[in-house]
Parts: sequence; C-alpha cells; structure tokens
Amino acid sequence: MIYLDYSANTPVHPTVLQRFCEIEQHFCGNPNSTHAAGREAKQKMDHITASIADLLSVRPEEIIYTSSASEANNLAIKGIAHFGRHVGKHMISTPLEHSSASGALTALQERGYEIDLVDIKRDGTIDLEHLRELLRKDTVLVAVCAVDSELGTIQPIPEIAEIIKEYPDCRLHVDATQAIGKLPVSFQGIDTMSFAPHKFYGLNGSGILLKRKGVILEPMIHGGASTTIYRSGTPALALAGAAETALQLALSGYSENTQIVRNWNRVLREKLSTYPDVEINSPEKSIPHILNLSVSGVKGTAFQQALDAQGVCVSVKSACSVINTPSRAVFAVSRNRKTAMASWRISLSHLTTQQEIDGFLAAFDHCYKELTK
Repeated sequence: MIYLDYSANTPVHPTVLQRFCEIEQHFCGNPNSTHAAGREAKQKMDHITASIADLLSVRPEEIIYTSSASEANNLAIKGIAHFGRHVGKHMISTPLEHSSASGALTALQERGYEIDLVDIKRDGTIDLEHLRELLRKDTVLVAVCAVDSELGTIQPIPEIAEIIKEYPDCRLHVDATQAIGKLPVSFQGIDTMSFAPHKFYGLNGSGILLKRKGVILEPMIHGGASTTIYRSGTPALALAGAAETALQLALSGYSENTQIVRNWNRVLREKLSTYPDVEINSPEKSIPHILNLSVSGVKGTAFQQALDAQGVCVSVKSACSVINTPSRAVFAVSRNRKTAMASWRISLSHLTTQQEIDGFLAAFDHCYKELTK
C-alpha cells in the first residue's frame, strides 16, 4: 500500500503513543477530584497545559481541550454567534472551509443568521477588498482557514486580522488544522483558533481550541467546569500529554520535514505536468504537503478508485466532505465545474519515500492511460 493521504490522517508517532500510555497507566485520578490522586493528576494537567501554551506562545487559560478540530470549530463558531446575537447575526466565511466550519455556519443560517462568502482570487487567497466590502457593524464573526485542506492555499491571516480590528464587535476564528507543523502559526490578532494533533502524528479523539482571553463563548456541552467553563467533561489527561508531545515533535522537526516534503512536491509537479490532460490546481504558494490536480474528462472519484485498486491511497476533497459533489475550493479558484468535479488530492509527508513516489507515478501512468483513452 502507498499512503498519500496525510492531510486526512497521520500515523501516530511512537513517542506520542508511548507518552499516552505512560500517563494513562500512572495517573488514575480525575484531575477534578480533591483527593491525593486527583491533585496529582491536576498538577500534571496544569504542567502539560502550561507547556502547550509555551509552545504556541499563548496563555494556559486560553487553551480549551476538545475531542476534535470539528468540535473546536463548532464550539468557536456557534459559541461566538450565540453570545454575540445581541450585536448582530451577520457572519463572513469562505468557500474553502472544512465541512465542520461550513456545516456549523449552515446550521446557524437555518436559525436566522446571515452568512456571506468572501470572493477567492485565482491564487487561492481571499479577496481582501471584498472582505472590507462585506464587513458591517452587525458582523459578529469572520471564519477563515489558515490553510485550505484541498488546495493547500495559505491565507493572509495577519492582513485579515488587521482589517477586522476596525470592527470591535467582530471576532476572527481561524481553523489552523492543516497549518500546525507545516508552517509558522501565530495566535496574534486572532480570537479563536482550532486544530487537531492527529494531523501531525498525534492521536485521534483529541482537539484544541485556543480562545483569546476576554472572548466569551456560549458552551455547547454543559455540566461541570472541567478544565474550563466552556467545555464540560472529565479532563483527558493522557490525550493532553500526547498532544503536547506531538506538538513538540512537529515544531522541532518543522524545517527538516518541510524540506523533504517540498522536494517530493516538486518532483510530482514536474512529472505530472508532462501529461496533457493533467491540470495542477494547487497554487505555487500553497503548502508543499498538499497537491491537488484534475485529469480532464475523468471524475475525481473515478481516478481515486482506480488508484485505490492499484494500492495507492489518495482522496477526493477532504475526508469529511459530501461525495459526488464538486470541490468548492477548486471551483472557487478555477471557476470551472468540470475541473472541480475531476479534482483529487495527494497529501505528502516527510515519511514519504522515493519508492512510494515511484510506485505512485507508475500507478498514475497506468490509470491515466486506461481512463483517458
């Protein structure tokens, strides 16, 4: 099997799994309990949270543990919307968002909120002038992904934050799920930010939402205070520790790992561009980990299934998207429905080998000749 779907999920790093097991075995107490075992677990949780905060240059109290980035997106978007409804019900987002963000916005729209989508330029970035035009006094939220999961486009978050500063009642939510470990990420100027460790060799079932001090959310899960009033539930100490280790490894290995991925991206762009019916959809300035392409006249699902039969794992859109629909991200950039329907995604890792690249290219050549004849 050749695995080229690292943007959907990554294999857990052995050190991360070891950390999880060690904490799970040695800390039996609930961090909220007041007895000795609980106090020991609480002290460990506080230490882990402080370490994560230091790694991300945020305050410990700005960290909210969730079960996934999807939950973090829902908590941020719905929490901001519900708390800010006295200010207004206007929100702005993009056609590039993960379904956990766009789905949360759609749910709010059905409850009377007004959602505007900002235009996307041909290079995949949002049109900042159009964002300025869309912003209103009753705008309570702008939700933008730092990196698009289908194209790998990097959004100009500092510039977006600067524009929103002129609207003190508007909050900025950034989905950084595809950004952590792949490019430098800053919480500066952002109100809420989501991500999940399973995208950078951590464990599934774990997510984090950063919430700027002073920003108030309406919780989705009510109950005990847990580690925060914004998300009830017994604190998952071992998952927090695993997230800390995954972050440490991702940030420390960023430069070396990215250089490896950049090389594979360059090789694939050069080789695939020699096929006349291939169109590379990912902009040149996207992260190298994601390479989106279309083969003219062949549905993305058909090519993905043909590659799967050859033992190659790639994806059509993100893993959480609705099947048999055009990629909203590719359509936003290409303005071509056929290109969007034909698109599919390769996602690379520093773990990707020369043998896997060669194997993929051989499988691609076979499928291309079969499906385009």
